[in-house]
Amino acid sequence: MFKRNRMIVLLLIVLVVGLVAACQPQTQEVVKEVPVEVTRIITETVTEEGQSVEVTRVVTEEVVVTATPAPEQQVSLVAPHPDTYTWLTYGDIDTMDPNLAYDTASANLIQNVMEGLIYYNHTDPTSFVPQLATEVPSIENGGISEDGMTYTFNIRQGVKFHNGNDLTASDFAYTFQRGLLQSDPNGPQWLLLEPILGYTSGDVTESIADGAYAGDRDALIANATPEELTAVCENVKAAIVADDDAGTLTFNLAQPWGPFLATVAQTWGMAIDKEWAMDNGAWDGSCDTWINYYAPGSENDELTGIINGTGPYMLDHWTPGVEYVLVANPNYWRPEGEPLWEGGPSGQPRIQTVFVQLVNEWGTRFASLQAGDAEEVTVPPENRPQIDEMVGEICNFRTLECTPTENPNGSIRKWSDLPNPSRTDVFLNFDVAVDDQGKNPYIGSGQLDGNGIPPNFFSDIHVRRAFNYCFDYDTYISEALNGEGVRNNGPIILDMLGYNPDGPMYEFDLDKCAEELAAAWDGALPDTGFRLQVAFNTGNTTRQTIGEILQNSMSQINDKYQVETVGLPWPTLLAAFRAKQLPVAVSGWVEDIHDPHNWVQPFTVGTYAGRQNLPEDLKMQFQELVNSGVAATDAAEREQIYYDLQQLHHDEAIQITLAQITGARYEQRWVQDWFYNPIINGGYYYAYGLATE
Repeated sequence: MFKRNRMIVLLLIVLVVGLVAACQPQTQEVVKEVPVEVTRIITETVTEEGQSVEVTRVVTEEVVVTATPAPEQQVSLVAPHPDTYTWLTYGDIDTMDPNLAYDTASANLIQNVMEGLIYYNHTDPTSFVPQLATEVPSIENGGISEDGMTYTFNIRQGVKFHNGNDLTASDFAYTFQRGLLQSDPNGPQWLLLEPILGYTSGDVTESIADGAYAGDRDALIANATPEELTAVCENVKAAIVADDDAGTLTFNLAQPWGPFLATVAQTWGMAIDKEWAMDNGAWDGSCDTWINYYAPGSENDELTGIINGTGPYMLDHWTPGVEYVLVANPNYWRPEGEPLWEGGPSGQPRIQTVFVQLVNEWGTRFASLQAGDAEEVTVPPENRPQIDEMVGEICNFRTLECTPTENPNGSIRKWSDLPNPSRTDVFLNFDVAVDDQGKNPYIGSGQLDGNGIPPNFFSDIHVRRAFNYCFDYDTYISEALNGEGVRNNGPIILDMLGYNPDGPMYEFDLDKCAEELAAAWDGALPDTGFRLQVAFNTGNTTRQTIGEILQNSMSQINDKYQVETVGLPWPTLLAAFRAKQLPVAVSGWVEDIHDPHNWVQPFTVGTYAGRQNLPEDLKMQFQELVNSGVAATDAAEREQIYYDLQQLHHDEAIQITLAQITGARYEQRWVQDWFYNPIINGGYYYAYGLATE
């Protein structure tokens, strides 16, 4: 009896210790002692009243057992689906027609399916590599004339579109001619019209009645003569000439244009299959019919929902509001061993299928990234701290070097401090548009009576300077941008030719703000006060905060200075802004080409200058500098011109220049070869791979 119970005790001890040990890897080094409670059953013989009696009792004791710690969980660096890439984001494409596409979502799809004459040289947005051209033209190789007004591209032979049609120089000529003749007011063609035809209005019909019917097809048909319409088309065809026998495409520019290569490198310069487009109802190439395809809008465009390119990916399907899927082109023309750029991709794509799925709800995107179901998700700035807890390494986009975090087993890789080529600013209207009765809901009474402002309120430079001094820039960056932003001191963004790091900028100073307002309008404002509205697009909390900062600052100076922040639906805001009805509008700009001209032109003489009703004499001062800067071929000369322009911009205080957002990208650590180029929208999947071991 005693022996059997003793065996039970031994077995219990072995079992407990064994359970502790069994939970651990046998190869793990023992590093820790832990107490474990062990229950023993003891049977012993005692003498009671002269009789020997066996007594059984239960004893619980604490036994110190040397335990093996659990091993640290190692992050998987192998993709579960090495031939599939999934990106969860929001914001659907608008059109697949490269002549019309002017949004980042559409551009992301187009650049992976279609190709242009040249492409960006990896991470450098200012240098280029040949794509469907055999070389990048230059003065040295004869591709650019000495006067800078003729560009000739040699078109690659033997390339086929996805449908099997051969690529020709005529396909490229058709692409650019069709785009210019469409001249849709909400498209990108203004970027090509200026260098090719010398038109600054942004419309190909500028030569007809001084552009009086721009964007209005019916008015053009009703008022323009057939001769005028034919002349528009013939001018376009004379400017862009194809020679299929020689395999060349030639642009005859209206003026020298420094950023012309940067302009044609974008998605609106990607080749359309002429025969395929015509078969699908697009323009037939005749000067007799072009007007029927003028300013169509994406909703009426023949190529909005279909696409045919030469690129490494083909469209499998697009389900609006849900997703689009790309599949690798099995007949992609680029040979193995002939990389797009030095060390870049060649041959067939490594990733076979790309899913771009629209998921508006952040929690779903987060869960997918956490579970490893997506290679990448779009992360708003306010949600970055949540993802940062999962980051195992942080990488530098300039050096491509990565450093482990305090959580080296985190499953996510972060690319930080990405300088986003976009900025939100505050635009001040020099002469607000009013109706026939002189009314406008955004300026109250329309008088300087304390209940509104006169339409030309911001024509007084003291008012404009005051609004610049009254903005709390540090609060904006810390609260609205989550601390991830850097101020600019003029239209041009950081690290770009023409940005002067020593240039002046307005600082937040309520005393100077009060002084400037007291000097404005013959000293009437402190006693009379004013009331106006700052408009932003509803749902954009960043822009709402901008208005509230101005509102708060003004109220601190004088309770008679009333600034109201009003949210408008995006279509309403855009329509009112274009109609010059908003006294103060909060809006943003994303660059089209990585060149200072693409910043100074819209901000001082183009889009925003028009919506702000800048006076003609001031616009002419800016126009002289804008024209000189874009025509100059010497970098040092261009830089000084833009320094002068930025100084004038500061002195005239025509806008409140805010901060350039610094972005971040989060991806699974099994993603390979992602790179950052600020001008490339979305991802260029041909360059990527996924780890398989």
